[in-house]
Amino acid sequence: MNLPNRLTLLRVLLIPACVLLTALSQFGWAAGLFALASLTDFLDGYIARKRGLVTNFGKFADPVADKILALSMMIALVVFKGFPWWAACVVAARELAVDGLRLVAVEQGVVIPAGTLGKIKTNFQFFCVLASLLSAPGWLVTALCAVMALLTAASGAQYFKSSRHLFTGNGDSPTKP
Repeated sequence: MNLPNRLTLLRVLLIPACVLLTALSQFGWAAGLFALASLTDFLDGYIARKRGLVTNFGKFADPVADKILALSMMIALVVFKGFPWWAACVVAARELAVDGLRLVAVEQGVVIPAGTLGKIKTNFQFFCVLASLLSAPGWLVTALCAVMALLTAASGAQYFKSSRHLFTGNGDSPTKP
């Protein structure tokens, strides 16, 4: 197993510790561990591309690890710190919808790559979680979550718009979202 894939697995292994620290109201420790987990998201992709270590496992596991990390922490923060529940719902709905779209695409032999807006939304989700863990003022967390929700919805809409051919049966390739 190569280094980028190990970093992805490390991110997954850090999730229970981040959630546990949040549940124990150890928000500073949770923030530090969450920041480390988020950093592995940048590093695994960077190293994989720079060293030519991109694998099918990495293409699948990296975005799944990101989703589990972001959603697990948002849910923990909703329960233990007052994170806006509606923001977590927007993220969960978008992620489920895009994963469903990707399943439809795979059945038709099409791979939908991560788009730039999708990568921006993931980083913004991580930023919102970190702001909440670091006890940013409630109004600021709410404002950041509103922007995050808009980015999340927009990136989901972009995936569906660029992949609409999958539902018409004309077989054209999608444009990159």
